[in-house]
Amino acid sequence: MEIKQKILIIRFSSIGDIVLTSPVLRCLRDQKKEIEIHYLVKKQFLSVLTFNPNMDVIHEYQGDFRNTITELKKENFSQIIDLQNNIRSNRIKRRLKIPTSTVNKLNFRKWLYVVFKINNLPKKHIVDRYFECLKSLGVKNDLKGLEYFSEPKAKEILNELPEPMKNGYIVAVTGAAHFTKQIPNSILETILNGAKLPVVFTGNTTDKNKAKSIIKNLKVPYFNACGACTLGETAEIIRNAKVILTPDTGAMHIAAAFNRPTISLWGNTVPDFGMFSYMPKNEELYYIAEVKNLKCRPCSKIGYKQCPKEHFKCMNDQNCPEIIGKLIEFWNISNS
Repeated sequence: MEIKQKILIIRFSSIGDIVLTSPVLRCLRDQKKEIEIHYLVKKQFLSVLTFNPNMDVIHEYQGDFRNTITELKKENFSQIIDLQNNIRSNRIKRRLKIPTSTVNKLNFRKWLYVVFKINNLPKKHIVDRYFECLKSLGVKNDLKGLEYFSEPKAKEILNELPEPMKNGYIVAVTGAAHFTKQIPNSILETILNGAKLPVVFTGNTTDKNKAKSIIKNLKVPYFNACGACTLGETAEIIRNAKVILTPDTGAMHIAAAFNRPTISLWGNTVPDFGMFSYMPKNEELYYIAEVKNLKCRPCSKIGYKQCPKEHFKCMNDQNCPEIIGKLIEFWNISNS
C-alpha cells in the first residue's frame, strides 16, 4: 500500500485567522490529492475546523509542548506549512527538523507603520501571502475565496429568530477581542436607528451586556444572540443576513466566506495590514469605514484595552450618515 505524503499546517489561532486559511486547505485538497493534510490548532479554536472536509487530521494544541512534539513526530511529515510564524511554531519546526515554508508576517514593516507611521507594506492580502508558502508544492490560489463549515444542526438556530427577522435582518457584530477594535455603543445606536432595519446582535457571552445597553436606545426590531449560540450557529445567522456590520474581527471573515455584503468599521488597526475582508470575486460587496489622517492611527497591529490617547477618535469620529447610506444600499442589493 502506497504511503501518502503528509504535510502539517500550523495556525494556532484565532477564529478569523483560521478562516483565512480555508483557501489553502481547499486548493491543497483539489490540486494535490496525493497529500494527506494535517492541521495543528489550539483546542479552543478547534470548532472553526471540525467540519471542514478539506483536511485529514486535526491536532489539538493544549499547551503541552512536549506531548505535542511526541504526537507530531509519529506522523513522519514531509513538510511543514507554518501560517502562524511565532515563537511556538518556530520551536515546533526546530524540533521536527523537516523542510518548512513560513508565512512572512511583515512584522518589521508593521512596526514601522505603528511607531513611525511609515507605510511601506505591500498591497497584498494575507491570503496571498499564505499561498506564497505553497509555491514549492505547485499549488495556486483558485480565487474562490474563503469557506466556513458549520455543524449539521446549526441552521436550526434560524427557527428561533423572532417574526420581524423572517423577511430579513442585518447582523451587528457587538464585540471584538480588543476594546480599540470594538464599535462604540453610541455609534452602533446611531447607525442602527438611522437604518431603521431589523437587527440581530452576535457575539460571545461577554458581549451580551454590551448588546443589552445598545438595545435600551434602539427603535428597531432586534434579537440578542450574544452568548446564546455556538460558533456554527452564529455563522448561520451571518450566512442568512442581508448585511453584516462589523469591526475588524473574526465574524468579518466568516461573512466573507458566505459572500455577504459587509460594512467593516476600523478602529486602531488598518486594512493595510492585509487582514481586510477577502472576497476576490465580489469586492463590490465589501465597504471599509475608517477615519483617515489620524496621526495616532494605527496605534497597534492588534489592539488595546483602552484608547492610548483617551479620545478614541478612530471610532468615535466615524461617518455615520455615510455608513447608514451604504448599509441601506447593501440591503437593497440583497433584496434585488
